[in-house]
Amino acid sequence: MAAAAAASIRERQTVALKRMLNFNVPHVKNSAGEPVWKVLIYDRFGQDIISPLLSVKELRDMGITLHLLLHSDRDPIPDVPAVYFVMPTEENIDRLCQVFDQYLNFITLEDDMFVLCNQNKEIVSYRAINRTDITDTEMETVMDTIVDSLFCFFVTLGAVPIIRCSRGTAAEMVAVKLDKKLRENLRDARNSLFTGDTLGAGQFSFQRPLLVLVDRNIDLATPLHHTWTYQALVHDVLDFHLNRVNLEESSGTETSPAGARPKRKNKKSYDLTPVDKFWQKHKGSPFPEVAESVQQELESYRAQEDEVKRLKSIMGLEGEDEGAISMLSDNTAKLTSAVSSLPELLEKKRLIDLHTNVATAVLEHIKARKLDVYFEYEEKIMSKTTLDKSLLDIISDPDAGTPEDKMRLFLIYYISAQQAPSEADLEQYKKALTDAGCNLNPLQYIKQWKAFAKMASAPASYGNTTTKPMGLLSRVMNTGSQFVMEGVKNLVLKQQNLPVTRILDNLMEMKSNPETDDYRYFDPKMLRGNDSSVPRNKNPFQEAIVFVVGGGNYIEYQNLVDYIKGKQGKHILYGCSELFNATQFIKQLSQLGQK
Repeated sequence: MAAAAAASIRERQTVALKRMLNFNVPHVKNSAGEPVWKVLIYDRFGQDIISPLLSVKELRDMGITLHLLLHSDRDPIPDVPAVYFVMPTEENIDRLCQVFDQYLNFITLEDDMFVLCNQNKEIVSYRAINRTDITDTEMETVMDTIVDSLFCFFVTLGAVPIIRCSRGTAAEMVAVKLDKKLRENLRDARNSLFTGDTLGAGQFSFQRPLLVLVDRNIDLATPLHHTWTYQALVHDVLDFHLNRVNLEESSGTETSPAGARPKRKNKKSYDLTPVDKFWQKHKGSPFPEVAESVQQELESYRAQEDEVKRLKSIMGLEGEDEGAISMLSDNTAKLTSAVSSLPELLEKKRLIDLHTNVATAVLEHIKARKLDVYFEYEEKIMSKTTLDKSLLDIISDPDAGTPEDKMRLFLIYYISAQQAPSEADLEQYKKALTDAGCNLNPLQYIKQWKAFAKMASAPASYGNTTTKPMGLLSRVMNTGSQFVMEGVKNLVLKQQNLPVTRILDNLMEMKSNPETDDYRYFDPKMLRGNDSSVPRNKNPFQEAIVFVVGGGNYIEYQNLVDYIKGKQGKHILYGCSELFNATQFIKQLSQLGQK
């Protein structure tokens, strides 16, 4: 299986993009001679797909001298070939005379994570799928949009999956349509995208991947949950979008002279990508561990920097004595080595500065909103552990979090409760939430959803382990540290499988479980479609794709990453129709709950 695992979806999509930019001829890295110089024209959709994968320098290496938006005004550039990467909308086609189909309509954010769209994501949003007034025609459009992108994903992967999905959900509608689209393509032997010279032909030849389609409604608590890992926290509390985080830098403590304009806050943008080794290593780590690691990196950098300075001063010795001369010769080699590692040292410094700024911004939110308290309390609710503090106390505490934080906490309690609170209790909670400045529309929607879901099934289970407070970090508490974690709990995560991970585990390992036993089974390679939940494949899967219809989040993604670490030789990809944080999800719930 090593060959199959070698190419991640990020690599696959990058290869496909480079091939397109090379006029649909495979791009050979070390080919002699200059590349063909060309212009790249894209629309916003194309821009979103390219930006997480290829830097401006990489585009230039591919021969792209200029990249422009389709609808921007530009002068003609005679005798230069152009690559157009746009959606085939009427508006775009009016601007073009011919469109060459590229099956790249999805956005790869990580080696093992993708989303369907960023522009016009409201078309496939949770709200769009769950509106009570949606017409059949509108629903068909939503499903077709999702299926078209998933089809592109599997063409790029070069594999035809075996599909499993829950019944009676939007995920089932996607499964039926995707099975049909894959089947029709395979039937046309001459034009099938899965035969002959496909990008990934043969990579999955040992075994086909499993596609698990789940509906967001199987677990509404996780997207609302306050989190404790670095990447999920950055997405939750900062402006983090297509792997780029935008920060407002505080303008320092100095006061402006009377009457002068207050200093404008500097805006900084940072790309958090696989090239950033610190990010790759720590994006799934608990936050206190990240703070400690930044501090350690800083100390190691300072030690290296001091060594370079020391060697430089020795090299400047002008003594005639033999001791000085022998020191000089000893240190010449050391200095040469130190100077040759300067670019590496500068890059290290850039990453330390970046993560110091990002982690400091996150820490400010944790302290100001008591996010550690929320995280720990919600973990206890979701794992049915005894609560040490009353929910009303937290909601009524003016110093604990924003109105949105309180609403998130209460919704998790309401969703996870086996027994809904009595009307009298609910009224008391509603009053406390209103007094805290909360908008009750999301609760209105969750109440309707819960009444409907109750008829369908029991609430999702979140396991019975919980976080463990470890006492304050001693190292990070040092006065020399950038991160004074005083008052913030150092919570250590215990591994527990969230509902989506548990469903995947059942289906990937072929376990019998009431939760997944009636999941439908589709094999687009079978000549006749057979509505069945009886798998014809009895062996556990090595490769799987989990796709959440209705939106996903970094908490779920990280949980899957942690789960698969313990499964040698197995690989998972996580995808979702849109990627939202709790603020964006609450907004959608609020719109659905409006009367």
